Amino acid sequence: MSYSLKINGEVMEVDAAPETPLLWVLRDHLGLTGTKYGCGIAQCGACTVHVDGQALRSCNLPVDAVADSDIRTIEGLDPAGGHPLQTLWVEMNVAQCGYCQSGMLMAAARLLEDNPDPSDRDIDLHVDNICRCGTYPRVREAIHRAAEIMRG
Repeated sequence: MSYSLKINGEVMEVDAAPETPLLWVLRDHLGLTGTKYGCGIAQCGACTVHVDGQALRSCNLPVDAVADSDIRTIEGLDPAGGHPLQTLWVEMNVAQCGYCQSGMLMAAARLLEDNPDPSDRDIDLHVDNICRCGTYPRVREAIHRAAEIMRG
Protein backbone atom coordinates (compact mmCIF):
# COMPACT_ATOMS: atom_id res chain seq x y z
CA MET A 1 0.00 0.00 0.00
CA SER A 2 1.03 3.57 -0.54
CA TYR A 3 1.16 5.99 2.39
CA SER A 4 1.84 9.70 2.66
CA LEU A 5 3.52 10.18 6.03
CA LYS A 6 4.29 13.52 7.64
CA ILE A 7 7.71 13.01 9.16
CA ASN A 8 9.74 15.83 10.68
CA GLY A 9 7.44 18.34 8.98
CA GLU A 10 7.87 16.86 5.52
CA VAL A 11 5.40 14.66 3.65
CA MET A 12 7.08 11.46 2.48
CA GLU A 13 5.62 8.76 0.25
CA VAL A 14 6.21 5.13 1.06
CA ASP A 15 4.96 1.78 -0.23
CA ALA A 16 4.68 -0.77 2.57
CA ALA A 17 2.39 -3.48 3.82
CA PRO A 18 -0.10 -2.05 6.37
CA GLU A 19 1.34 -4.16 9.20
CA THR A 20 4.95 -3.05 8.58
CA PRO A 21 6.28 -1.51 11.81
CA LEU A 22 6.94 2.21 11.61
CA LEU A 23 10.54 1.52 12.68
CA TRP A 24 11.24 -0.43 9.48
CA VAL A 25 9.42 2.13 7.33
CA LEU A 26 11.65 4.85 8.79
CA ARG A 27 14.89 2.90 8.51
CA ASP A 28 14.49 0.68 5.44
CA HIS A 29 12.06 2.59 3.26
CA LEU A 30 12.98 6.20 4.06
CA GLY A 31 16.63 5.96 5.16
CA LEU A 32 16.01 7.64 8.53
CA THR A 33 18.39 5.42 10.48
CA GLY A 34 18.65 7.48 13.68
CA THR A 35 15.79 5.49 15.20
CA LYS A 36 17.28 2.20 16.39
CA TYR A 37 16.06 -1.38 16.67
CA GLY A 38 16.60 -2.79 20.13
CA CYS A 39 14.25 -5.49 21.31
CA GLY A 40 11.38 -5.60 18.80
CA ILE A 41 8.76 -5.90 21.56
CA ALA A 42 8.42 -2.23 22.60
CA GLN A 43 10.26 -2.71 25.89
CA CYS A 44 13.69 -1.12 25.54
CA GLY A 45 12.77 2.23 23.96
CA ALA A 46 15.62 2.44 21.43
CA CYS A 47 12.97 2.96 18.74
CA THR A 48 11.11 5.83 20.46
CA VAL A 49 9.66 8.51 18.18
CA HIS A 50 6.96 11.14 18.65
CA VAL A 51 3.58 10.43 17.06
CA ASP A 52 1.06 13.25 17.38
CA GLY A 53 2.98 14.55 20.38
CA GLN A 54 3.32 11.24 22.21
CA ALA A 55 6.56 9.34 22.76
CA LEU A 56 5.84 5.89 21.31
CA ARG A 57 7.86 2.79 20.53
CA SER A 58 7.94 2.40 16.76
CA CYS A 59 9.02 -1.25 16.57
CA ASN A 60 5.50 -2.57 17.08
CA LEU A 61 3.48 0.34 15.69
CA PRO A 62 2.07 -0.59 12.26
CA VAL A 63 2.45 2.04 9.56
CA ASP A 64 -1.27 1.77 8.89
CA ALA A 65 -1.96 3.10 12.42
CA VAL A 66 0.08 6.29 11.88
CA ALA A 67 -0.83 7.16 8.30
CA ASP A 68 -2.56 10.41 9.29
CA SER A 69 -0.19 11.31 12.12
CA ASP A 70 2.52 13.89 12.66
CA ILE A 71 5.72 11.91 13.26
CA ARG A 72 9.00 13.27 14.64
CA THR A 73 12.19 11.23 14.71
CA ILE A 74 15.58 12.01 16.22
CA GLU A 75 16.53 13.56 12.87
CA GLY A 76 13.73 16.10 13.43
CA LEU A 77 14.54 16.98 17.03
CA ASP A 78 17.09 19.52 15.80
CA PRO A 79 18.79 18.57 12.53
CA ALA A 80 21.77 20.77 13.45
CA GLY A 81 22.11 19.07 16.86
CA GLY A 82 21.41 22.28 18.76
CA HIS A 83 18.54 21.13 20.96
CA PRO A 84 19.63 21.58 24.61
CA LEU A 85 19.30 17.85 25.22
CA GLN A 86 21.50 17.05 22.23
CA THR A 87 24.22 19.51 23.22
CA LEU A 88 24.18 18.42 26.87
CA TRP A 89 24.29 14.74 25.90
CA VAL A 90 27.63 15.48 24.22
CA GLU A 91 28.93 18.02 26.74
CA MET A 92 28.17 15.76 29.71
CA ASN A 93 29.26 12.50 28.06
CA VAL A 94 25.83 11.01 28.75
CA ALA A 95 26.16 8.19 26.25
CA GLN A 96 28.53 5.32 26.79
CA CYS A 97 27.93 2.94 23.89
CA GLY A 98 25.24 5.31 22.58
CA TYR A 99 22.95 2.74 21.02
CA CYS A 100 19.87 3.60 23.10
CA GLN A 101 20.46 7.33 23.03
CA SER A 102 18.24 8.40 20.13
CA GLY A 103 15.24 6.82 21.84
CA MET A 104 16.34 8.19 25.20
CA LEU A 105 16.61 11.70 23.73
CA MET A 106 13.16 11.46 22.16
CA ALA A 107 11.60 10.31 25.45
CA ALA A 108 13.40 13.11 27.33
CA ALA A 109 12.35 15.74 24.78
CA ARG A 110 8.72 14.68 25.09
CA LEU A 111 8.95 14.83 28.89
CA LEU A 112 10.36 18.37 28.82
CA GLU A 113 7.67 19.50 26.38
CA ASP A 114 5.03 18.25 28.82
CA ASN A 115 6.82 19.10 32.07
CA PRO A 116 9.37 21.94 32.05
CA ASP A 117 10.55 21.18 35.61
CA PRO A 118 10.58 17.40 36.09
CA SER A 119 11.58 15.73 39.34
CA ASP A 120 13.82 12.65 39.40
CA ARG A 121 10.65 10.58 39.80
CA ASP A 122 9.08 12.23 36.72
CA ILE A 123 12.20 11.42 34.72
CA ASP A 124 12.26 7.82 35.93
CA LEU A 125 8.57 7.37 35.07
CA HIS A 126 8.62 8.99 31.62
CA VAL A 127 12.11 8.18 30.37
CA ASP A 128 11.88 4.45 31.02
CA ASN A 129 14.16 3.40 28.18
CA ILE A 130 16.62 0.63 28.92
CA CYS A 131 20.31 1.52 28.84
CA ARG A 132 22.64 -1.48 28.97
CA CYS A 133 25.50 0.74 30.06
CA GLY A 134 23.58 2.16 33.03
CA THR A 135 24.11 5.85 32.33
CA TYR A 136 20.87 6.77 34.11
CA PRO A 137 22.47 9.25 36.57
CA ARG A 138 24.00 11.21 33.67
CA VAL A 139 20.72 11.04 31.73
CA ARG A 140 18.85 12.43 34.73
CA GLU A 141 21.38 15.23 35.28
CA ALA A 142 21.35 16.20 31.58
CA ILE A 143 17.55 16.36 31.60
CA HIS A 144 17.58 18.61 34.68
CA ARG A 145 20.15 20.92 33.09
CA ALA A 146 18.25 21.00 29.78
CA ALA A 147 15.09 21.90 31.68
CA GLU A 148 16.90 24.83 33.30
CA ILE A 149 18.17 26.05 29.94
CA MET A 150 14.79 25.66 28.27
CA ARG A 151 13.02 27.53 31.08
CA GLY A 152 15.46 30.40 30.59
